[in-house]
Amino acid sequence: MVDEKPEAVEQAQEKDCSAAASEETSGNAKSLGVFSFEGDMSLAQAIPLGLQHVLAMFVGNLTPLLIVTGACGLAGAEFADVQLALLQNAMWIAGVVTLVQLFGVGPIGGRVPIIMGTSSGFIGVFNSVAASMGGGLLAYGAIMGASIIGGLFEGVLGFFLKPLRRFFPAVVTGTVVLSIGLSLISVGVNTFGGGASAKDFGSFENLCLALVVLVVILAVKHATTGFLSASSILVGIIVGYIAAGIMGMVLPTTGVDANGVEYTKAWVLNWDKVAAAAWFAVPNPLPVAPVFDMRAIAPVLVMFVVTAVETVGDISGVTQGGMNREATDKELSGGVICDGLGSTAAALFGVLPNTSFSQNVGLVTMTKMVNRKALACGAVFLILCGLCPKLGAVVSIMPQSVLGGAAVIMFASIVVSGIQLITREPLTPRNLSIVSVALGLGYGIGANPAVLAGAPQMVSLIFGGSGIVAAAAMAIILNIVLPKDKDITQSDADV
Repeated sequence: MVDEKPEAVEQAQEKDCSAAASEETSGNAKSLGVFSFEGDMSLAQAIPLGLQHVLAMFVGNLTPLLIVTGACGLAGAEFADVQLALLQNAMWIAGVVTLVQLFGVGPIGGRVPIIMGTSSGFIGVFNSVAASMGGGLLAYGAIMGASIIGGLFEGVLGFFLKPLRRFFPAVVTGTVVLSIGLSLISVGVNTFGGGASAKDFGSFENLCLALVVLVVILAVKHATTGFLSASSILVGIIVGYIAAGIMGMVLPTTGVDANGVEYTKAWVLNWDKVAAAAWFAVPNPLPVAPVFDMRAIAPVLVMFVVTAVETVGDISGVTQGGMNREATDKELSGGVICDGLGSTAAALFGVLPNTSFSQNVGLVTMTKMVNRKALACGAVFLILCGLCPKLGAVVSIMPQSVLGGAAVIMFASIVVSGIQLITREPLTPRNLSIVSVALGLGYGIGANPAVLAGAPQMVSLIFGGSGIVAAAAMAIILNIVLPKDKDITQSDADV
């Protein structure tokens, strides 16, 4: 059975959430500034607060493109111009879609403190598509064609989210948010060590640099108040840049691997990359022609359904963690519509699907910084990075260990938000079963895809790429089939 609530109760709860959301426009809320969605603040405050959101997601926004283009064989010198154009488009597209999510265009956009960016959830499916189609521009074009159709499908799904919301109670969305956080913690630890692909991964220098950033963030967060406290991530990252620069002047910047090959250490700032970048470049649409092939469309459509559930979880996490309330139907619907149509728009510029960025959900829940003006400044900065490659290069040279010092605490904050969502309702035996099985079996399978080696390819393709997908599917199914607790109580009484 589906865990339904009486219509009057649902309407009352929706009214309470809407009232809480509308309080953002009141004078008292505006006086809160950084801690209010529509609060008043100066540009001098808004710009650095928005910048720290960009720093938190910049690498993650570009990494999926690097991985998928590499899987398609587009990472070589022959396709260098194509890859550069895709990376440039990824930055300004993320900024534009974020502005739509923040301010809304009609029904499009949840008007919630969410940063949008290139999704990493599709990497597993896209890599499989590239392998099955032999790679090359044809495979990448098929990925773009599937993303165009999938984005439109998710956009339509968003319009019907209100009647579907009964399938996403707090225990389901909380489990999804919790699985998102759990899946990101290992990413945070990898960056803490300098990046898993770095030849000096886990070196003493990388660990010390990440630890310095972490300590500075904690000190600023808890030893100060107001604007400075909310800027703790940015302060920590700036100190990380300075520390990396000092290390480059007093420590060896190169090492030798086991094969005797010299390499540059991961924490070194590559200012040559900034010097070589252009000051201005105009993004080009359709850098890769879309191809419509069912081998790509079928699995990608399924992933867009899962992405919709993940977006519901992200919006629920940011409203719970940053605003201390549940998300309204209008916010969830607009957010999912923006997710889908934003992904279609991104594909028209050769960019992978744009979805809500869980890294920034963690930043919001940690700092409670939900101000729309500040987030909009971050979105504008992303657009400028797309138009000015030199500006983007300054951010892109950030050492992974500097980002890792901030990431470990931000990603853990998402886990806490998931727990808060789950515990909004009593932890009844039914709810405990949903969370336990979804995390134990669902997330466990997704996090260890080798267990699906004997399963049909489609099952492995969908559930083997991310623990989030399997956990979300399991939570939704259990919420539908498990009898409600009151029904169990009534049955026991009858006996």
